[in-house]
Amino acid sequence: MFNRSSVALRRARILFAAGSVAAIAVSIAGAQQPATPGAPPTATPPPAAVPAPPAATPAPPAPVIQPFSPASTPEQEQLRTVPAKRYGGKTHLLPATMETTQWGWFNNAQPPVLHVDSGDSIVFETMMHSHNQVVPGTTIEQIKKLRTDFPGRGPHTLTGPVYIEGAEPGDVLKVRINKIVPRAYGTNFNVPGMFGQFPSKFPEGQVKYFYLDLDRKVAEFAPGIEIPLAPFPGTIGVARAEPGQYSSVPPGRYAGNIDVRELTEGATLYVPVFVKGALLWTGDSHAAQGNGEVNLTALETAYKEMNVTVDVVKSTPLEWPRIETKDAWITLGIDRDLNKSLDLVKAETSKVLSGMRNVPPDQVDKVMMATWDCRISQVVDVNKGIHCFTAKSGARKIEALPEKENKAYLVTVGKDADLNKAMDDASWAMIELLQSDKKLSRLDAYSLASMVMDCRLAAPSGAQKAVHCLLPKSTWVASK
Repeated sequence: MFNRSSVALRRARILFAAGSVAAIAVSIAGAQQPATPGAPPTATPPPAAVPAPPAATPAPPAPVIQPFSPASTPEQEQLRTVPAKRYGGKTHLLPATMETTQWGWFNNAQPPVLHVDSGDSIVFETMMHSHNQVVPGTTIEQIKKLRTDFPGRGPHTLTGPVYIEGAEPGDVLKVRINKIVPRAYGTNFNVPGMFGQFPSKFPEGQVKYFYLDLDRKVAEFAPGIEIPLAPFPGTIGVARAEPGQYSSVPPGRYAGNIDVRELTEGATLYVPVFVKGALLWTGDSHAAQGNGEVNLTALETAYKEMNVTVDVVKSTPLEWPRIETKDAWITLGIDRDLNKSLDLVKAETSKVLSGMRNVPPDQVDKVMMATWDCRISQVVDVNKGIHCFTAKSGARKIEALPEKENKAYLVTVGKDADLNKAMDDASWAMIELLQSDKKLSRLDAYSLASMVMDCRLAAPSGAQKAVHCLLPKSTWVASK
């Protein structure tokens, strides 16, 4: 972790070391001056009188070293508060610097870098992974070393934490995403033999970089293959209740690395509060992602702006995070075992149907199955996620799950009593299909599936569970 004192101490040590090295170098150079070849020896002249030293002048006072940016002092917080009529409350700017970000950890003892009131808006800036070390030009060997050299630490750079005044344990933090502006580039990679859904099947690794065409809202994967852009924060969450330092990888009740791709502009996250001030972080910024995120990474980027408005909601207990979109509530189930994630998301969906749609208790299961629309969020973050849609009112259009390829999609299906195996079978079949039918390399098939494939969960019926993985044929475009 980085803080102001450690950064200042490190800089002081570097300056001291540099000065010491320079002094030694000058001394050695003077002692090793060669004599002029062939010059006769000369007598040593008598020593000249040494003039008296001038009167010493008092040394100027040492300058007060201020962090370049942004220890959370009242003056700095005031300078970060700016006029902006567009959003309610005050608007705060939070740049991503070494002092305002954490690499790979959540810790509820981390001092806040910003304090805001309920109803205020925050303009977050975010970094690429590993404190901006994964940028175009970084090799897959270097990326792997960033993981193996720092075991236990996640790859994500998280901006925060932000303290929300008035937030107390038992409250709910409401975070509306107003606007997202990504950088001009992104990346996707799989670390060789590590992480992802199939680490043993991919002992080789790959990193690819992409230009994000924000005007056309696409990234070109390869000639004739385009990925639609839909930016959303892969990680956004509050501090856990438990003290100590925890990897940023596993999501949980505190949200965090939930990887729900519908959490984009206009959507709102509701998350339980566990510590005073909530302590809000965000990072792991995505430009696009497939449901499943199978090779470990989405189309990873950083945000020049992620603009959110935060509100503290009192007297509305919430067990798990929930997302609100224009027409739906999205419930989450998260566990190491997808079968248990399914049980959790069914329980959360039942609460929405009974508590917000006023469905009678004896009709909840019937309505849930009739309106079932659930996706595999991701299976690569230790804790695996499922998210389900429930219409806010009336009915949503729900696309029937195809059993085989049709005009719109490439389709693969996995069926098993174990949902983990059904997901493995369906997604692996898609990776193989991309190689055989679309002539992609193994690594490119893995990469494209991670960013575009949409793995959906069929309504449970009996012991067997089914996962349908769809990949839009519109990903392949005519040459222009």
